[in-house]
Amino acid sequence: MSEILSQEQNESLTREVKVRRLAYSDLPAVIAIERRSFPTPWSLAMFVLELSKPSGICLAASAGDDLLGYVVCSRYDQVWHLMNIAVDPQHRRRGVAWALMTRLVEEARGVLPFTLEVRVSNRKAIEMYERFGFRSAGVRPRYYHDNGEDALIMWLD
Repeated sequence: MSEILSQEQNESLTREVKVRRLAYSDLPAVIAIERRSFPTPWSLAMFVLELSKPSGICLAASAGDDLLGYVVCSRYDQVWHLMNIAVDPQHRRRGVAWALMTRLVEEARGVLPFTLEVRVSNRKAIEMYERFGFRSAGVRPRYYHDNGEDALIMWLD
């Protein structure tokens, strides 16, 4: 019975999720999610810098007044670089990241390819990116400074 209730809650959350532009007023919630999500979280200044770039796309996923996740993507010449994506740990595996990625690609208008780096150990993220159409294109050795872990480079054309 708890599995059914959990599935119903997941479907309900997915219907409630709204994706919109990330705002400076979202940053306290973003920082809280960032700290729960990563061993080396971005600083407030890093988010402010990315939000200030007119060529970037920064999106928030929310349900009601709750920020569930965010994505930060920068345009560099002829490529979109997915810089940061995170979903609050208590709302993962419910389609929030998928909703963010879908809106991101829509806003980018499909003109330029996307690239990203992801920890080689982050299998769930890699699987989600692969379902979205990203393909592996190599490894950046010792990319992550906190533990020297390699990053898988992925591309979406």
